[in-house]
Amino acid sequence: MVDVVSSEKRSLMMAGIRGKNTKPEIAIRKALFALGLRYRIHDKRLPGKPDLVFPGRKAVLFVEGCFWHGHDCHLFKWPSSREEFWQAKIEGNRVRDARVRQELETLGWRYMTVWECALKGRTRLPFPVVIDRIRSWLESAEPMGEIEGTRDGDS
Repeated sequence: MVDVVSSEKRSLMMAGIRGKNTKPEIAIRKALFALGLRYRIHDKRLPGKPDLVFPGRKAVLFVEGCFWHGHDCHLFKWPSSREEFWQAKIEGNRVRDARVRQELETLGWRYMTVWECALKGRTRLPFPVVIDRIRSWLESAEPMGEIEGTRDGDS
């Protein structure tokens, strides 16, 4: 399949995609701050520079894009052009994600992943539900958590 935009335009579009301080991440940060939860952002001392770090709870939060991390949901679709490049890129991200989470576990940190599909698209959850699930997980002793959009048959 031929791209509908020039390679220069595509390059500009891809360069504009942010890796941190994304809209979903900022929305979550503001909501958690409003609840009185305090955190650090993108702490370089921890593996993977988590999006939000709660040092007192020894917990971190990752807000992940479904496409970039190959999440099994309606927002992820393998590109039909440059297939080898994209498979290597996305599989590399998955491998790195698994390694980072293992390193955090080894260091005694808890982690939660909030997937983009929980926040947008046809499977999104109500935003207050996402925030409540994050808050509940932070207050628990659960070692890991994950929030994703609804699946077929879920309510």
